[in-house]
Amino acid sequence: MHAKTILSRYFTGLFISQLLIQISLNQGVFSQNPIVPPGVYIADPSAKVWSDGRIYVYGSRDESPFYYCSWRHDVLWSEDLRSWQIAENVFASKGSGDEIPYSDALLYAPDCAYKDGVYYLYYCLASFENTEGVATSLSPLGPFRKGRVMNASVLREIDPAVFIDDDGQAYYVWGQFSAKMAKLKPGMDEIDETTIRDGIVTEKEHFFHEGGYLIKRNGIYYFIYAHMGRANRPTCLGYAMASNVWGPYHYGGVIIDNDHCDPAVWNNHGSIVQFNGKWYVFYHRSTHASNTMRKACVEPITFNDDGTINEVEMTSQGAGPPLTAKRLIDAERACLLFGNTRIVMESPSNEVLAGIRNDDKAAYKYIDFGKGVDSVLFRVRSVGSGGIIDVAVDQPWGRSVAQAEVPAYTGGWTVVAAPVRATEGVHAVWLRFYGKGENLFEVDWLQFTPHRE
Repeated sequence: MHAKTILSRYFTGLFISQLLIQISLNQGVFSQNPIVPPGVYIADPSAKVWSDGRIYVYGSRDESPFYYCSWRHDVLWSEDLRSWQIAENVFASKGSGDEIPYSDALLYAPDCAYKDGVYYLYYCLASFENTEGVATSLSPLGPFRKGRVMNASVLREIDPAVFIDDDGQAYYVWGQFSAKMAKLKPGMDEIDETTIRDGIVTEKEHFFHEGGYLIKRNGIYYFIYAHMGRANRPTCLGYAMASNVWGPYHYGGVIIDNDHCDPAVWNNHGSIVQFNGKWYVFYHRSTHASNTMRKACVEPITFNDDGTINEVEMTSQGAGPPLTAKRLIDAERACLLFGNTRIVMESPSNEVLAGIRNDDKAAYKYIDFGKGVDSVLFRVRSVGSGGIIDVAVDQPWGRSVAQAEVPAYTGGWTVVAAPVRATEGVHAVWLRFYGKGENLFEVDWLQFTPHRE
C-alpha cells in the first residue's frame, strides 16, 4: 500500500473525533462569495446605496435549471458587505404578493431608483406585450405595489436600468444588442418618447449583449453591460466611458469574467457601486451545470488615473480578506471549476460539489494558512468508486500539499482527513480530483486544522 494512503488513513482514524470538535469551535460569520445562502439563487444584481448608508441589491430570482428567473423578486441588503439579509417576495407577478394584474409572466432583471421619498422598482416580463413596468414603495425593501405598464408601444425589450444625474434628471436604459436610452418624465413612471436614442452602445462596437447599467464617477459616465467579446458568450461584464450622458461611449474593456464558474455558464449581468469609500463590482455565477440557478457575488475594483477600470478575477473571499484556513469552508465557495464538476443543491439549506470526474478541478481564492496547518478535512459522500482529492497551492499545476482518499460507496456523508505539508501564508487552493469512472464522489466542505500546541 502507498505510504500516502497509509498516512491519510492514519490521520482519519486517529484524529477524526478531535478534529470534528475543533470544527464546532471555529464557526462564525465571515465575508465570502456567493453573498446569498445555500438554496437561494439571486442573479442580475443591481447594487444601490441609499441614504440610510446600507447597500441594497435588487435582482431576479432563479428557481429552476430549466428556465430563467421566477415570478417574484427578493432584495439583499447589508450594512458591511459581510453579513447579508434577504427581504423575500418584495414584488411578484403571480401568487402571493402579485402586484401585476395584467400578466402572470416571469419576472426578469429589475432595477430600483429613489426620488422624493419613493422607491421605484422597474421590472420586465418574459412577454412581448406590456414588457416593462414600474411599481412603488416607501421602503427600499418593499413591498412594491401597483405594478403598471410603461410606454407599452416602445418598451418591448428587457433589462431596465435607471440613472439619476447630478441635476436630478433621470434616464432610463433598456434593450439587447443595441442599448436604448431616454429621459424619464418627472413622475418617474413614463419615459419621454421624444428623447429615445438607440445605439448608445452596440454589439458590434462594444460587444454589448444586454444588462445595461449606468453610473457616474468623477465626471465620467460608465455604461456597464453583459459583454460578448470572449468565448462567444456574454460571460463578462464590460464597460464603456463617456464625458456626456448621451455619449459617444468609448469601449473600456472587461471588469470581470465569470467563465468557468460552472460547466454550462452562459451569461453575466451586474453593476458597480461605491460603498464606504471603496468601489465594488456585483455579478453572478451559474450553478447546476445550467444557464440559470445563478448566485450574486461581489469583488472590490480599482480605477486608474484615466478612469479606466482594472479587470478583477473571481474569488471565494469576495469583499473581505482571505478565508481563514482553520474555519470550515463550504465547497460551494469554489470560484473556478474545470471539467464536469458543478455546484448543486443537496438540500434546501445545503449545496455541494457534485458530478466529479477524473482530472476535474475546483479553486478557492484565497485562503490564509497563517503560520501553518497540520491537516485537512473533507466531508464527502461517495456515489461511485471513490478516488483521491489532491490539494495544490497557487496554480492548478502547483505544489501538492495533501492527498486525501475517498472510499468507494460510503453510503452517506463521512469525513476523511490527510496531513498537510508545510504551508504558510495566503494561497489559492486547488482541489484536483482523481479516480476511475463517472461521478466519483461529492464534497460538502473542507477545513484545515492549525498546528497543535
